[in-house]
Amino acid sequence: MNDPRIDQYAALLVETCVDVQPGWQVLVHGGVLGRPLLEAVSRQIGRRGAYAIQRVNLGGQGINVPWAQEAPEELLSSPSAIETYPFEQADALVAVEAPENTRELTALSAERLAMLQAGLRPHLERVLTMDLKWVGCQYPTPALAQDAGMSLREFEDFLYGACLLDWESERERMSRYAEQFDKAEEVRLVAADTDLRLGIAGRPTLVDAAGANMPGGEFFTSPVEDSAEGEIVFGEFPAVYGGREARGIRLRFEGGKVVDASAEASEEFLLEMLELDEGARRLGELGIGCNPGITRHMKNTLFDEKIDGTVHLALGNGLPGVGGTNVSQLHWDIVKDMRRPGSRIELDGKVVQEDGAWQI
Repeated sequence: MNDPRIDQYAALLVETCVDVQPGWQVLVHGGVLGRPLLEAVSRQIGRRGAYAIQRVNLGGQGINVPWAQEAPEELLSSPSAIETYPFEQADALVAVEAPENTRELTALSAERLAMLQAGLRPHLERVLTMDLKWVGCQYPTPALAQDAGMSLREFEDFLYGACLLDWESERERMSRYAEQFDKAEEVRLVAADTDLRLGIAGRPTLVDAAGANMPGGEFFTSPVEDSAEGEIVFGEFPAVYGGREARGIRLRFEGGKVVDASAEASEEFLLEMLELDEGARRLGELGIGCNPGITRHMKNTLFDEKIDGTVHLALGNGLPGVGGTNVSQLHWDIVKDMRRPGSRIELDGKVVQEDGAWQI
């Protein structure tokens, strides 16, 4: 039987997240395992009098791995015109991640993956600036459920429970917290192993409540690029990027730049990512997780960065929509749990969250 939540999910993506308008050309990208959602999204787009331009990929994560393993390096760093044209012409994008294997990208070396990302980066400017309306989401697959340590049925319930919320109410709640960040000049993150200061003066804060990411449930900004000072340890959860895991990441910042980095596991990969380009050692985002339906880590960044009572920092590319100017092919969101005793967030010296609980 068809799960009625799929149609609710599709309507949320098309009507609320993207707000598709008549006559729009909407890219519908996703993996083959996400067919039920891809079809439901296409139906919703059709009902709104718009074009659904469907593109289905085999692996479920949007990269043609067999081709990328064999193609000459000059092709990796220079995508074809047909590949990039839709991003230049489309009005909107609905991207459905439905992986068969969440570690599929490990078949590519870090160097080849970096070349692909560097080649695509100039063509994604409309995505980064939101000139191209978009939403990224996931469809529950066995691979995602396994990473989360759940049965497929449990993961389905978890996913829909985190996505099918009263987003107007969530927006109002998160906006109360975000307003305090808009008034502040400095954020300080403190924990047993962390003391990091970030400048946010002049940088607006955006609330994600059924916006470009689904699930939503965070507010975020881009810290001033040369402001990060101090040290942070991401010791609670593994950091996943490109199908690889790094554990126990420790970063020390001076003048906004990572000057020392280590990891308990996959340190070589971490250091490779930091050397991708000039912007990889600076921060592109500070995000505050607020989704009440997400309470545990699942090795799934789309969900993990929204865990209520966490923060995440993104190494690399900044967010132009909130004033970010850092440019990098990297954007690696790394999550820290602030629910542990002794953890707090300060704004201009005032404690606004302690042990994961808001004080405002």
